[in-house]
Amino acid sequence: MAAPIPLRRRPVQQRSARRVEQMLEACAALIDELGYDGVTTTLIAERAGVAVGSLYQFFPDKRAVVQALTQRNVEHFMTEMARRLDETDLAHWWDGADIAFDIYVQMYREVPGFARIRFGDVVDLRLIAGERENNTVIADGITELIAERFTIAMDEVRLPIAVAIEIADGILNLAFRRKLFPAETVIAEARTVVRAYLSGRLN
Repeated sequence: MAAPIPLRRRPVQQRSARRVEQMLEACAALIDELGYDGVTTTLIAERAGVAVGSLYQFFPDKRAVVQALTQRNVEHFMTEMARRLDETDLAHWWDGADIAFDIYVQMYREVPGFARIRFGDVVDLRLIAGERENNTVIADGITELIAERFTIAMDEVRLPIAVAIEIADGILNLAFRRKLFPAETVIAEARTVVRAYLSGRLN
């Protein structure tokens, strides 16, 4: 899973915790408007309604704020993935790929800032956890969920899930980053390719 949120100090009081949330929400909104490069700590503080010194009490720089925002998105993705796996009767574990696609696309369309930075690869390939690449963090999280819920050894599914993540990421770049084709068409193509790989690889 993601590393602990990169705070200089953790908010102890509820008021401080709310202030940190305000900073993250402000950062997300600004990223939607300006992109990562256009955001500054001063703008984040102004949008959050706090003094810039207050922001620096918790975050050393803009990158740390975006890292915390990205880690929060990862936690949301994994929590939602776990919930839907529990609520859905799947014939095979690899059918969970459709759930992952559904959550990702929903976050892209609804979660502030996600369309611009996704799971951090736009900023840094190791933004989430530092020592591991972002796709590895996501793949490891999904592997844990699948192994636990389907009573499968993690070693059996780690590689195919990691490969599926890389395949999906590459194809979805056409939909969300390069925008060469209609997004829905590319998403459908990504689903087809990933399901074909997993079902063919594991049948």
